[in-house]
Amino acid sequence: MRYVWLMFGLLTTALLGVLAWQQLRPDAPVPASGDLPRVRAVVYRATAAGPGVSRADSVVRFALRQLGKPYCYAGTTPEGGFDCSGFLTYVYQQFGVAVPHSSALQYQTGEAVPRPQARKGDLIIFTGTAQTSTTPGHAGIVISEPGQPLRFVHSSSSRRDPGVKISQVDGTDYERRFLGIRRVL
Repeated sequence: MRYVWLMFGLLTTALLGVLAWQQLRPDAPVPASGDLPRVRAVVYRATAAGPGVSRADSVVRFALRQLGKPYCYAGTTPEGGFDCSGFLTYVYQQFGVAVPHSSALQYQTGEAVPRPQARKGDLIIFTGTAQTSTTPGHAGIVISEPGQPLRFVHSSSSRRDPGVKISQVDGTDYERRFLGIRRVL
């Protein structure tokens, strides 16, 4: 049996070597510059709001453009994905607002606001998912106005639907986990 595995290893190595050689060989055709796809680098800093658009509206609009971006533990970029606090750090950074990459520290950022006064652009902080959790473990950005059902955009690690998405507090498990609202704008 030892020889079978040895032969399997040698054949696998040889096959990978041939494939690598074909990719790296010097006589492989190089596409002409006209055949290459155009690449455009765009640097976007979302600090300016148009006439009649509040800074909070601009933050929410920018955050909503990230819908569908993947979840990535400790992630802070749209390309690599976001965790919940990394999403907030990234969004607010585009507007020159320093928000730490930790939901526990975000819970201490800005000023506390009563839940009925939550408005677009505020941070919303929740406990972790454990039934007994009492410490900050998740965060998002409020996208609703006072008097409306409390909705937020966030990067979720949910197994069913991970990534940047919109959720509602009222009538969901987020109601039980709700810790507070923080105003940073």
